[in-house]
Amino acid sequence: MRHLLATDSTRRSSLRRKTVTALFGAALAAFTPNAFAQMPGYQNVLQHLANPTTVSTVPSNGDVNPYGVAFVPVGFQGTGLLKQGDILVSNYNNNQNLQGTGTTIVDIRNGQQTLFYQGQPGIGLTTGLQVLKAGLVIVGNMPTTDGTSATVQPGSLFAIDASGKVVWTLVETQFVNGPWDLTVNDMGATAQIFVANVLSGTISRLDVSVTSENVTLNDVVLIASGYGHRGDPAALEVGPTGLAYDAFRDTLYVSASFENSIYAIPHAGKVTASIGKGFVAYHDQAHLHGPLGLILAPNGDLIVANSDVINPDPNQPSELVEFTPAGKFVAEMPVDPIQGGSFGLKIGGVAGVLTFAAVDDNQSNITIWTIDGNQLCLSFGN
Repeated sequence: MRHLLATDSTRRSSLRRKTVTALFGAALAAFTPNAFAQMPGYQNVLQHLANPTTVSTVPSNGDVNPYGVAFVPVGFQGTGLLKQGDILVSNYNNNQNLQGTGTTIVDIRNGQQTLFYQGQPGIGLTTGLQVLKAGLVIVGNMPTTDGTSATVQPGSLFAIDASGKVVWTLVETQFVNGPWDLTVNDMGATAQIFVANVLSGTISRLDVSVTSENVTLNDVVLIASGYGHRGDPAALEVGPTGLAYDAFRDTLYVSASFENSIYAIPHAGKVTASIGKGFVAYHDQAHLHGPLGLILAPNGDLIVANSDVINPDPNQPSELVEFTPAGKFVAEMPVDPIQGGSFGLKIGGVAGVLTFAAVDDNQSNITIWTIDGNQLCLSFGN
């Protein structure tokens, strides 16, 4: 009897693994963070990273301090230099390590780096970097003339086609005022671009129509305001940074570095005026140390990079922290043994592989891991 029960239990366990593995594969085939996040039950992402590969992000002109990370998505319609699954990285500093003077975006493919884009001297490419399925790369910039907050300028947003040509620019200091980071709700022919403005402590939403050659701005709304912000000798500017959008719940999450908290903005894709800061989704003095880059993970958790300029802890340098939207700490992992190395991070999927990437701006490189789907599936429902 015990043997029969054990056999039956083993069969049920095997069936559950096969079923979950099939679900995992189906979701991965059409991976988007918002869609995949609706599959609950995976215990964590940071503890299921495997096969790390580290690649330099320094191009031939010597730019350093990588900030933004973006995957070229499945279904990308652009033709030119980019392919599905490529990873783009933007550089904020020049070869003299002056902040706000970097000009380049590099393309990582199969562990090899090439130059995708080089702009005018001193433009200062921020963490704001996303690739739209229609075929364009959306980029934020916030320049300085001497690498300090004393000379920081509002910057702009612009779009680059798949051949590396700028096809659209938006200079609008009320709604784009130091675009420190951005995220998108990509719907193909249309998109919503959410922008974190570090110089004004606000969040904007740009509703746009897009093709592989152009962007048309249909509407722009200031959806959140009141976040603390200031200049900083180490970080240049401290204020709202990382953004992660959950389209299923129409909720935008904001890394508020100054407040050392993650805020949630409900109805972010629909509101027509500022709702203030939103509400605190996660505040954790033990694990948050000036949150920066932010993503929605495959299991519905959020993962944030820490700047270490707020609430620093020498025992937790350059930490990535995973937590639930309900505010429960899940896991943490450093990207560098020295403080101040973590910034941009992303998850992407192509050709049946789910991939996690995070920059280390101390070393000017990016590490790329596969997410161990088999292990994630085994933890399903536990």
